[in-house]
Amino acid sequence: MSARTLGAARALIGELTREVDDFPEPGVQFKDLTPVLADRRGLAAVTAALAEVAADADLIAGIDARGFLLGAAVATRLDVGMLAVRKGGKLPPPVLRQEYLLEYGSAVLEIPAAGIELAGRRVWIIDDVLATGGTVAAAGALLTEAGAAVAGAGVVLELAALDGRARVAPLPVTSLSVA
Repeated sequence: MSARTLGAARALIGELTREVDDFPEPGVQFKDLTPVLADRRGLAAVTAALAEVAADADLIAGIDARGFLLGAAVATRLDVGMLAVRKGGKLPPPVLRQEYLLEYGSAVLEIPAAGIELAGRRVWIIDDVLATGGTVAAAGALLTEAGAAVAGAGVVLELAALDGRARVAPLPVTSLSVA
């Protein structure tokens, strides 16, 4: 990724991210990216940077829910398709399903098991935040199970203290900003 594109994205992420103390529980400082996505400059800069990261993809996988917004913008920019990696129970059967742990509990991700040929496709995972890595790892496992070649993951913000990068290793992760 070019230093100019990364620098522009990083500056706007820093400027526009809202920090909320004690959410979702006491002692946690929540990083709210909603203002970044709602700002035309922020959305454009983040989309451009993530598209550079995933330039060799032939399919983008956006993770429910903010990953849908980012993934669709990146896929449109790259002129490729976008697969919605959904929370459990949102897709009609048959599905491939992966349970995983979150910072505050557990969850399930699903992708269609029919109707979309994933075997041999070069896929980049796009999401808003890399925290403990559970969501990105689960998405990667689902895509790999379906036969896709998962090239890497691109995220807007990485919460380095939670060490999610170690959990998704050896999958390459590009973070536009690190907190």
